[in-house]
Amino acid sequence: MSLTGYDRRSAWRAALACMVALAVAMGLGRFAFTPMLPVMLHEGKLDLQAGGVLASLNYLGYFLGALSCAAIRLKPTSMVRGGLVATAALLLGMGLLQGFTPWGVLRTAAGVMSAWTFVFASGWGLRRLAETGAPALAGVIYTGPGIGIAATGLLGGALGRWGSEAGWIGFGLLSLALIAIIWRIFGDGESGPVSAPAAAAPPSAAESAAASRDARWLVALYGLAGFGYIITATFLPVIARQALPGSPWPDFFWPLFGLAIVPGALIGARAPIHWDNRLLLAVAYALQALGVVLSVAWPTIWGFGLGSLLLGMPFTAITLFAMRDARRLRGNASAGLIGYATASYGVGQILGPLFAAPLAQRTGSFAVPLLVAAAVLALGALLFAMVWWRSYRVKAFQKP
Repeated sequence: MSLTGYDRRSAWRAALACMVALAVAMGLGRFAFTPMLPVMLHEGKLDLQAGGVLASLNYLGYFLGALSCAAIRLKPTSMVRGGLVATAALLLGMGLLQGFTPWGVLRTAAGVMSAWTFVFASGWGLRRLAETGAPALAGVIYTGPGIGIAATGLLGGALGRWGSEAGWIGFGLLSLALIAIIWRIFGDGESGPVSAPAAAAPPSAAESAAASRDARWLVALYGLAGFGYIITATFLPVIARQALPGSPWPDFFWPLFGLAIVPGALIGARAPIHWDNRLLLAVAYALQALGVVLSVAWPTIWGFGLGSLLLGMPFTAITLFAMRDARRLRGNASAGLIGYATASYGVGQILGPLFAAPLAQRTGSFAVPLLVAAAVLALGALLFAMVWWRSYRVKAFQKP
């Protein structure tokens, strides 16, 4: 099907708007804390264990926000707009308010907003791309977190020279500027022509049972990715500073992680639709496991650099494949399943810093937490491969 000029413009507008929305909600709203943590530690406002608690509170908010998505009946565009404005306000609040308790409230609320924005922007964006016949542009949407993370990494060090307050306020103002640019685009699709997707035949009882089983596996195994990456994603600048004292390089590994997300998302979106998402997820988990191991086994500039690339490239590709599988299982009614999967991911993220920070503070090293994270990712890769293989064998047996 060839795209009309209207469809092509609509598809790109939707993809770019969702890209910016995820850059604000995920890259800034969630992950600005990573480059700000070393600044706040240096200022004596936090210790490592308190920083881990704040990180986990943010991920607790992400979990609660994701879990609530299935019950929310508001328009997706209203949720996206509201989540973005709240994210900017919460970033500003981190600079304007002082003290662990207010920061805990703000980081928890920021987690809720990032989950709402992610789930509803993903659902709205993927629907718009399906309507306009351009599903391959999904990769553009999921470059957003990487662009936001790279921005926080590159700007965090510069803004942090004026103190953590200036850094947080700067990120809040940047968010407001980006929100203003995309605000009107989230009114697209409420009127005007679109290419309606063809109706699918109702599934058989066996297909429904298989889809339910696959949905349970997706929710459970997606949570392993949340635990597996989050220790590195929360503490990477701190880990690198411990391994490379006095080196200027630790400030660059976090933006490198973010930049690696961009080609990973674009390449992931080029994966043919007939390729099984579960097998793609197994490969992506294995790459991330290797990236985590490198930071322990090869704690040099090259080891951290390659590890950041291997952790970053599959980061939102994993999200893309999981969301694509949710749409395979639930179609346009996938928001609930996306919400439950994202909640599972959130549980993994909550547990990661709570497990890693106290252990690292007692031992003076992140080696054991990182090796556990790598093992969890390897287990996820193995289980996704097993689920795919079982499904492949069933389909092969059913062929005449």
